[in-house]
Amino acid sequence: MAHTQRALIIFPTYNERDNIEKIVHAVLPLDPRINVLIVDDNSPDGTGQIADRLAEAEEKVHVVHREKKEGLGRAYIAGFRWAIEHEYDFIFEMDADFSHGPEYIKDFLREIQEYDLVIGSRYITGVNVINWPIMRLLLSYYANVYSRIITGLPVRDATGGFKCFRRKVLETIDLDDVHSSGYSFQIEMSMRVWKKGFKIKEIPIVFIDRVAGTSKMSKKIMREAIWMVWRLRLKSIFGKLG
Repeated sequence: MAHTQRALIIFPTYNERDNIEKIVHAVLPLDPRINVLIVDDNSPDGTGQIADRLAEAEEKVHVVHREKKEGLGRAYIAGFRWAIEHEYDFIFEMDADFSHGPEYIKDFLREIQEYDLVIGSRYITGVNVINWPIMRLLLSYYANVYSRIITGLPVRDATGGFKCFRRKVLETIDLDDVHSSGYSFQIEMSMRVWKKGFKIKEIPIVFIDRVAGTSKMSKKIMREAIWMVWRLRLKSIFGKLG
């Protein structure tokens, strides 16, 4: 009997009570292969309790509770481990705040049949970002140019967080060795995939800044991204990016 493909969308959450129920109900009907994993970092606003309620009502919704907020990267690593353990074929990174449009999921699921990592790119067809202040837009755009120059990673949107991996890709990456968070986590994961020779495809998306809730961007995240690309380049040169 043929194996039925399964896709898991990981939503890392911290204070997303205004969004989480809506986004789950938006993505589940899109494709029968889709399941959802909410990784909640002990949100004080009760997001974790809403997630539990969703999981009780819908068998395709799952929840991982973490004790404290440790950053986006740690939340996704926890989600990746869960996805590998439960043998999902395709594993998504996706924001819970609707900045990543659910309508693109069908494009990801189509392209992941031929590629190993599919990235939703804000910069592959011009600049497709809505509702960002001009300084944040310029910062993001030139952060991507900077990271591409330093690392050589042939990706237009290295800091984008709307992605789909094949499970075999995540199984080959040493997740214990991934320590970055925020923007640099996205760069590092794509670097590791590229250095292992997997096929990467960028597809155009329009990024719409969140309407409800608050952004998690901070100066600490930006500083980490600046030095992390040099660390990644050095690890790449010495063959330690596995």
